[in-house]
Amino acid sequence: MITLHKLNGDEVVLNAELIEMIEATPDTLITLVDRRRMMVTETVDEVVQSVVGYRRRVLGAPLSAPFAIAAAAD
Repeated sequence: MITLHKLNGDEVVLNAELIEMIEATPDTLITLVDRRRMMVTETVDEVVQSVVGYRRRVLGAPLSAPFAIAAAAD
């Protein structure tokens, strides 16, 4: 689970496993696997970093590509 903020400032906790796509539109738009959408105040990079951190905690090991490549770029 990752913590994000809606555009109105409300905090939400999202199951990172349900994220299908993240877009900058210019706000960050997250599309879930069931096609629901959510706009958040965090940037695409911040969401990706939150997902990477979540996956590291769950797996207990460094991630392989493509997430590791995105994390290394920062």
